[in-house]
Amino acid sequence: MEQLPIIAIDLVAITVLTFVLYFPRHHRRDLVVAFLGVNVGVLAVAMVLGTSAVGVGLGLGLFGVLSIIRLRSDEIAQHEVAYYFAALALGLLAGLSSAPSVLVVGLMALIIAALVIGDHPRLFHRHRQQTVHLDTVQTDEAALRRQLTELLGGPVTHLSVKHVDLVNDTTLVEVRHVVQRERVTV
Repeated sequence: MEQLPIIAIDLVAITVLTFVLYFPRHHRRDLVVAFLGVNVGVLAVAMVLGTSAVGVGLGLGLFGVLSIIRLRSDEIAQHEVAYYFAALALGLLAGLSSAPSVLVVGLMALIIAALVIGDHPRLFHRHRQQTVHLDTVQTDEAALRRQLTELLGGPVTHLSVKHVDLVNDTTLVEVRHVVQRERVTV
């Protein structure tokens, strides 16, 4: 019964992380289930391990195994990896604590705050990354950069040629670029 407050704090934290931050920004329903399931599962296992003689070493090993299994089962973006590990960390913090403390609650708030700021839509909102499949072969990087700058309407900050197909005359490029401010016409 003494662990109910920390369980409640964890449930509030994962609810904020999942339903207030992640889903309104990214709209991936399948990861909502993953974040909730992983958080509550890790919370339960960590609480049991915290009361047994097995110790924290096994719990941290479990943390690693869970992350490897999930990350190998389906491709997820880097920002989704951050949310995934935040869900794991929230569950571990709550599960390894016998009662709420200023440190644990502060660390949980810090995790959520880091994602609020780091994944805020206005942070670097003009910077984009995409894969472009060109219908020409382009092996000259300077010419490719000019072509992509014109095509994307903004400066290319990084490009990486992933594949050149001389038979079908195509080039596959991963490109990072800056979207120019839209002009308002009256």
